[in-house]
Amino acid sequence: MSSATAERTETAAVIGARVEFRGLRRSFGPTTALDGLDLTVEPGELLALLGPSGCGKTTALRVLAGFERPDAGEVLVDGADVTHVPANRRDAGMVFQSYSLFPHLTARDNVAFGLRVRKVGAAERRARAAELLDLVGLPQHGDRYPHQMSGGQQQRVALARALALRPRVLLLDEPLSALDAKVRLSLREEIRRLQLDLGITTVFVTHDQEEALSMADRVAVLNAGRLEQCAAPAELYRRPATAFVAAFVGTMNRLPGRLVDPGLVEVAGARLPVDGEAPKGPGVDVLVRPENLTVTEDPDGDATVVSTSFLGPVTRVHLDRAGTPVKADLPSRDAGALAPGVRVALGAVRHPALVVARETAGE
Repeated sequence: MSSATAERTETAAVIGARVEFRGLRRSFGPTTALDGLDLTVEPGELLALLGPSGCGKTTALRVLAGFERPDAGEVLVDGADVTHVPANRRDAGMVFQSYSLFPHLTARDNVAFGLRVRKVGAAERRARAAELLDLVGLPQHGDRYPHQMSGGQQQRVALARALALRPRVLLLDEPLSALDAKVRLSLREEIRRLQLDLGITTVFVTHDQEEALSMADRVAVLNAGRLEQCAAPAELYRRPATAFVAAFVGTMNRLPGRLVDPGLVEVAGARLPVDGEAPKGPGVDVLVRPENLTVTEDPDGDATVVSTSFLGPVTRVHLDRAGTPVKADLPSRDAGALAPGVRVALGAVRHPALVVARETAGE
């Protein structure tokens, strides 16, 4: 970013708003999209809404934008109830997955469109559009039409347009999903940089876990319209609050274990401290990440290598352990001898483990 751009970023900075969802409910016929959602987004925070298809994340964003009305509950922005305020009167900018640029307008005019609707003077519109195109790395693209730009460039223009009216809340509805991998990674970093520089409160809907974990200050995991957990990415990954979050975020093994006392569980030949409360009864399941397992070649071992997947610095080893599929991530330099059919001993790194009730057949 140039020094001129840095100066403009300072002048463009806003005070992010505090956003609250209070008991939001929204149904579409027999389908419940939001089931009493309570969630707060702090000023200047980037919060990612993550969950499976149909979990309610896009509905929550649309309710915040004013495109959907909840059946019950409230949306508050800095303490003011905006539940019934029309979308065009909410202090929010939105970027869609499909860019949604006007094909007959140049990049400059697309960015300035909202300012024109607000009857801002032509000179001020041009200056603001130029400032924002510079901010998103497209200072020379003002005269280009959408069909003359790549997908990544079009999405940058869409982002600049969303920022033109200096909103206090920025809403991103899977804005990177239509882009190729390298462009997606680059734009992901740019959006995060801009969000931090501007201090704008941002709610980001994505189905991409890596995107959510790498960009967000906190990630809210939704399931069937309810909030399962909202936490910083590292906490969400290392200390999932529920079995659903553990299974949904990243990869998790579910291994049979045995409680040897209330704070200690035995699994894969290791004794691990229990993270949080453990269910009653000695027979439990232990949730263990692939990177917290060890694999040692052993003809008398308790597992068999099924296959391996090379992932660069690590190799994922797929195992069968008494009929239970297990995944372990090993440094690639250590996994070369683990061919299909090799017997191995499975172990666990000493690490606080999430313990849940034993899963029975049919569940």
